[in-house]
Amino acid sequence: MTSTERVWMTRRAYIKLQAELAELRARHRSEVSDDATDDDATRTAEDRMRSNRIHRIEDLLANAVVGENPPDDGVAEPGMVLTIRYDDTGDTETFLLGIRGIEPADIEVYSPRSPLGVAILGARPGDRRTYEAPTGKELRVTLLEATPYEGAIDSAAGRLPA
Repeated sequence: MTSTERVWMTRRAYIKLQAELAELRARHRSEVSDDATDDDATRTAEDRMRSNRIHRIEDLLANAVVGENPPDDGVAEPGMVLTIRYDDTGDTETFLLGIRGIEPADIEVYSPRSPLGVAILGARPGDRRTYEAPTGKELRVTLLEATPYEGAIDSAAGRLPA
C-alpha cells in the first residue's frame, strides 16, 4: 500500500534508505540467478519480506521531504525536536518527531503515528495533552519546547546536522 502523506526525513536518512534499496534490489537479482538450494517455503517468505521492504522504502522515498526544515514556530510537527514534561512525575524527555528506524541514533525518535506523536502533534509550548501508553495507562504531558531538528543539532556543542 502506498501513501501520499509527505514524510519528513534528514538527508542522512534519505541516503541511507537509497543505499538499502539498492542493496535489496541487487541481492534480489543475484539470488534469482543462483540455483535454488533453500527450501521453497523459506525462500518464498524471504522474497515476500524483501519485496515488502522494497515497496515500503520506495514509498518513503517517493513521499520524502528532504532538506526542508519545518518552520521555527514552536509547533510540534515532524522534523521538530520536542521537549516534553510528564505531568505526573515532572520528568522531561527530548525526542525527534520523525520516522523511527531511519533517523540517526543520536536522539530518540517517536513517530507522528505513535500514541505520543498523535497526541502532541500541533501542540505549542505550554499545551497539555493526554494519551494512552501501550500499557493502557493514561499519561498527561506538557510541551515545553519545539525546535527544528537541524537547528537543535547545530546548537548542540560538537554535533553536526544530519
